[in-house]
This record gives sequence, C-alpha cells and structure tokens, in this order.
Amino acid sequence: MQFRKLFFSLCCMVTLGASLVACSEDEELFDDSGSKVTLPTHRAFILNEGTMGYNNATLSFYAPDKDAEFINDIFYTQNQAKLGDTGQSMIEYNNDLYAIIAGSRYLVRMNTAGVEKQRYTIPESEGDPRYLAVDDGYIYMTQYGGQVTKLDANTLKVVGTFKGGANLEGIAECDGKLYVANSYTKSDTGYQYHTDLFVINAANMQLETTLTVDLNPNQVLEEDGKIFLISWGNYADKGYSAQMIEPQNGNKQTSLGVATNMAVGDDMVYFVNSETDYSNWPETSTTNNTFFSYNIKTATVNSSSFLKNAPAELATSSVYMMSVDDEKGDIYIGVTFYSEANGTMYRFDRNGNFVEKFDCGGQNPKTMAFID
Repeated sequence: MQFRKLFFSLCCMVTLGASLVACSEDEELFDDSGSKVTLPTHRAFILNEGTMGYNNATLSFYAPDKDAEFINDIFYTQNQAKLGDTGQSMIEYNNDLYAIIAGSRYLVRMNTAGVEKQRYTIPESEGDPRYLAVDDGYIYMTQYGGQVTKLDANTLKVVGTFKGGANLEGIAECDGKLYVANSYTKSDTGYQYHTDLFVINAANMQLETTLTVDLNPNQVLEEDGKIFLISWGNYADKGYSAQMIEPQNGNKQTSLGVATNMAVGDDMVYFVNSETDYSNWPETSTTNNTFFSYNIKTATVNSSSFLKNAPAELATSSVYMMSVDDEKGDIYIGVTFYSEANGTMYRFDRNGNFVEKFDCGGQNPKTMAFID
C-alpha cells in the first residue's frame, strides 16, 4: 500500500513537471493566430517601400532556412488588404512586428505571421511618421515637425510625447536614453541643415542634452552600448559621414569614415558608401559602392570590403538597405532600381561569404526584421 502511494506521488510529480515544461514551451510559441499559411520557426520579413503615392508598399516573407516558399505580399495574404503608401520603418519586439506606413500615416502592430493586431493612425495635425525604437514595453516614433511619440507596445496607446527640433529622423535607445536625429528645416528660402542629436530621457520624455554632430544627421543605430550615426551633409560641399558616440564615455565622438547606409549586429557595424551620379538621370546613372566595417570589440575600422565572392553587379547597384539576422549573423543587402522593377536582395553569411540573391517581392526594399 505504501509503495502504491509512493508510485502515485512520483507519477503526479512527473505529470506536474511535464505540465510545467509544456507551459514554458507554450510561452515561447509564436502568435500565429489568424494565419492563412503555415510558417517555419525562423522567419524574415522585408518591408518594401514601394513608390510614394502609388499605394504599393508590401511586406514580403522569406524563409532563411529554405523550409517555406517566398511570399511576395504576406500582409495581403493574411489581412486581405493592401499595406498602403510608402513603407518607412519596421522593427521586431517581443515577437511582434511594428511598421510605419508613412504615406498612409499609420503605425501597425502585427503578430509573428503578419496578421494585423492593432494600428495607430497619426493625426493630420501632426508631422509625418519616420522611424522607430523600442524598449521596456514602449514604442518610440519620430515625426517630422519635431515630435517623438511614446506608445504602449501592447495597445498602441499614446502615453507621452517629446516636442522639439524640426524634422526628426533616426532614433535609437541606449540605457534609458533616446538618441534622436534632428535633420533639417524646410522654409520658403530653402533648406537649413542641422547638427543636433537630441538625448531624451525615455521615462519622462524630457530633453537632457543636445550633442553637436555632423551636418544633417539621419540614420541612428545602437549596438553594444554605443550609438552609430550617419549624417547626410548638405549635398554640396559637405557629404555623407559616419560617427560613433559613446554614452558611457562622456558621449565621446569618433569619425568612422564616409557611408550612406549601415547595419549592426554580432558586435559589428557594416557600412556602405553607395554613391550614384544622377547628372544624366533618368537616361543613365552610375553607382559605385564601397563596403567597410567596424569591429566594436577591437575598436578597429577595416577599410577592406567585408564581402567575399559578391556578384559583380552589386558593386554598381544602388544600395537601399542593409540588415543583419541577429540569430545567424547573416548580412542582407537590398538594392533598388528606382523604377517599377522589384528590388533585389543579396545574402551573405556572417563571414561575408555570398549565399544567394533573390527578388524582394516589391519596389525599394527599405528594411528587414527577423523572428525565430
């Protein structure tokens, strides 16, 4: 009798343990509710900007492990609706996707399969939405006209705003601070380019300090506690430039070279200087690309290209975006043809070896997000 009781108790413990394991696994499962297709566990999504005013932004699905078919417009597949006009920015947070559709003036939250959960419509009284950052349950969105909007990531309800500057572009979060590029002001007399990188307290949305950086700051990314910035210059006597800012070292600034785009991941920053001569546009244009990298751990710039065996045409294609798969470390480079033709994506492994190229599924690939 005693043995039976002991056996029963052991069975209960095993059952309880299995139940706890199941619950733990359930917490890690994707939210694919409402999906019309079955997707693998390692997923990549490409936000294609489309052409402004043509209502042809798309969200494409790609399987990095080659265990599912490419889907040109998974947003339409899942929601039976077009994404809208001008895909601007996209990030992944807690296995949800958040994307700005700038021309259609909304921020959308999607689950792991691209099914829409909520959207936040930007009021007409506010400036156009631009870029996103996430941290500690909140989404931060920059806007033209001088505003950063703070939204609850689960509800897309506005919980705070920062007002200041002119046309705000890139944003990154580091140690509770938001680093925001104040790019330019447009008036009847022309463009006035700024040299401001705002440092905003994310908790109370108050400005803490303004850093003076290179002219016309635009793209802002964070990696390993450091801020990386690309400024666009004034398109005349001052050109593109890349800088590193170290918040833990008194916001020390270091010049990293000339670059038009960048991506971060795996303790590395990958740069490209993609220069296009538009003097004979639209008949002809000439592009030359220079790729280089910065190793954060060793604090060194490698002026040699990080790419190996790259297709020859990539050297003269207009690079529109770069992204890094934070799971595998693979590098994705998207090029545009500034036409009705779809963009092309080039994939390299973390060591720079060429893997493949494929059609992006839409015009002007803007950015990628990965879920695994």
